[in-house]
Amino acid sequence: MRGQRLCSLLAATAHAHPQRIAFVDSPDKHRRSGRQSIVWTYAAAAEIVARLANGLRGWRLPAESRIGIALPDAIEGALAILAVEAAGHVPALLPAALDEDGLVLAVQSAGISAVLTQARFGATHPAERLRRVAARYFGLRYLAAFGPDVPDGVINLDAMVLDQSGGPFAPGPGGLVSFAGGDPACPIHRSADALAAAIAVHGITARMAPGERLLTLLPGSDLRGLVTGLGAALVAGATFEAMPMFEAAGFAEALARPVATHLVVPAALEANFAASHLPATLASLVLVHRTPSRFPQRRLSSRPDAVPVIDVVAFEEIALLTGARRDNDVTLTLAAPERADPRSILMSLRRDPDGALAFRGLACHAGPLQRGIPQPDFAEGWLPSSFRVPVAGGRAMGVEDH
Repeated sequence: MRGQRLCSLLAATAHAHPQRIAFVDSPDKHRRSGRQSIVWTYAAAAEIVARLANGLRGWRLPAESRIGIALPDAIEGALAILAVEAAGHVPALLPAALDEDGLVLAVQSAGISAVLTQARFGATHPAERLRRVAARYFGLRYLAAFGPDVPDGVINLDAMVLDQSGGPFAPGPGGLVSFAGGDPACPIHRSADALAAAIAVHGITARMAPGERLLTLLPGSDLRGLVTGLGAALVAGATFEAMPMFEAAGFAEALARPVATHLVVPAALEANFAASHLPATLASLVLVHRTPSRFPQRRLSSRPDAVPVIDVVAFEEIALLTGARRDNDVTLTLAAPERADPRSILMSLRRDPDGALAFRGLACHAGPLQRGIPQPDFAEGWLPSSFRVPVAGGRAMGVEDH
């Protein structure tokens, strides 16, 4: 899938399997945002993306502009990312935890010309906050939001969907802008090839079959959430479902649906799932570790009914390391990277004698975004990092940032 944009993957599955389920809203969505929960087929999702993209192309923005995505509601966030790509622009994932000052800095440092958001999320009002950001930074030329109750001066994305017609997606660079460690002063650019490679490397281990479901508890506002969530689902032609705010009853209802499910959760929840009843439909449990961190005690693998467990270690916005505990355990790979397939051309690791990690391969090709300066072409070679891996007993104990 080298060079393949996410919106093109959506369109391809919509053409081949239009009635396959693409996206499922969480059951408590109405209480959270005032919007009804919807089950989207691939055909319906592709049509909505095309309409949004046509509306975005009507804005007076140069081709390949960076458009911010500030959407805590996961399905609207997915539609927005895909629509920005389909309009010929580059999505910029704004960290969910940023306050108003952080948002001002983020849109300035990344040169963001427009932002897509929503009117309400729980007790917060993201569109109102971003309207204040636009008043402080005149480079933010367009602000649009999903409703209801879109404030004055903000473009209504629901109305855009109704007013526009569909059509072919515009060509564009694809790729992604995200922020290292959620720092608004550190935007990182990743090309379409590098993003596709990161998703492919993850998918080698975290395999899904077409029509299966990916249910995630991670936000899609960084590389780890996008690759393990929307990206993985679109590559597989699977169903993407997310719960941006955890609610026990809603999660239990979602998990109990009779469909093969791949569940993606923060690694800190392993002990909770080890003590819980897991349905027979659970095909895999993906535990995502943020760095720096210590690897917690393993509890799931000792259960007699153990579901396949996959660990993902996210090295900020640089790279993801994915491994199944029974086959290519990440603690063993990090301790001795030479055990991994040396023929891999997408991603390789090296651990130096002092424990410092270096990365190589297209899946790791990301760098600081310099406004007005094109990103360099991919060049093969080892990229040193600030990450260090302590080892005991032949296993990595965690990842430190030194």
